[in-house]
Amino acid sequence: MDKQTQERIERLEEAAAYLARSVEDLSGIVARQEAQIARMARHVGLLMEREAEREAEAGTVPLADQRPPHW
Repeated sequence: MDKQTQERIERLEEAAAYLARSVEDLSGIVARQEAQIARMARHVGLLMEREAEREAEAGTVPLADQRPPHW
């Protein structure tokens, strides 16, 4: 194998290693974001339940059941 081919192989191996590292880093980021989104979705659900209970106790029509003002 000549020197030029060997250098090309080394550059390709370095690029492949860099891309593999990038994929691992991004995978970790996506996993953390997935957990954060799930946690936030649970919080929003709890807040919606709490607001629905508050509206029911006040005897008002829930905001979600009201017609928009432009209708």
